[in-house]
Amino acid sequence: MQENYITRNEEVDEWAYTMFLYNSALKKINTKIEILKEEFRQMYRYNPIEHVSSRIKTPESIVKKLRRHNKEISIKEMVESLNDIAGIRIICSFTPDIYQIATMLSNQEDIHVLSVKDYFEHPKENGYRSYHMIVTIPIYVATGTVQTKVEIQIRTIAMDFWASLEHKIHYKFEGNAPKYMYSELKNCAEIAAKLDEKMLALNNTITQESAKMPPSTDTANLEHEIEQLAI
Repeated sequence: MQENYITRNEEVDEWAYTMFLYNSALKKINTKIEILKEEFRQMYRYNPIEHVSSRIKTPESIVKKLRRHNKEISIKEMVESLNDIAGIRIICSFTPDIYQIATMLSNQEDIHVLSVKDYFEHPKENGYRSYHMIVTIPIYVATGTVQTKVEIQIRTIAMDFWASLEHKIHYKFEGNAPKYMYSELKNCAEIAAKLDEKMLALNNTITQESAKMPPSTDTANLEHEIEQLAI
């Protein structure tokens, strides 16, 4: 542990317990997402979720963020002030999928939405588009229930590619990259947004045209046999 801000055994135990809570919250939400994915596969033959990743902020990142916001370097302040210690990123193919997944998660009885930032409706100045939710989920432990915060980011494949490069540039130059890079990034964000629109339009066309096509004999026979099996 760097920065020497956890020194006593009691504080070390508190740190381990706090990280256990955040890891448990990630596991619970990841399980919910996996169930949704499986439901879509089994029931609708469509999967709106391409990829899911999760992470816990490192102690170094936590300390830097607390300092940046002029907060006390303590576990109590960390838990109260920071919303993104535990984070989950959901990557979808198309923008409508993002809102569908966000709604499904929000409707879960044990997920409480604290705040939402819709960067599709209101993109950041640099062109970033994503959907952010800060939620709490109950973690049931021996002493009771602890509501634990998780940040959920939902975005498209194109915007995730853009965000990865933006993140790399930001940390490589510590926020002081040449101006032309930021300009190019913003242009790329606009291109990514247009790509999302075109891909969605093409997908909708494919779906509409496929619906007009009569099923092949083999497909029709298979569907009939499946119907018989379900009776």
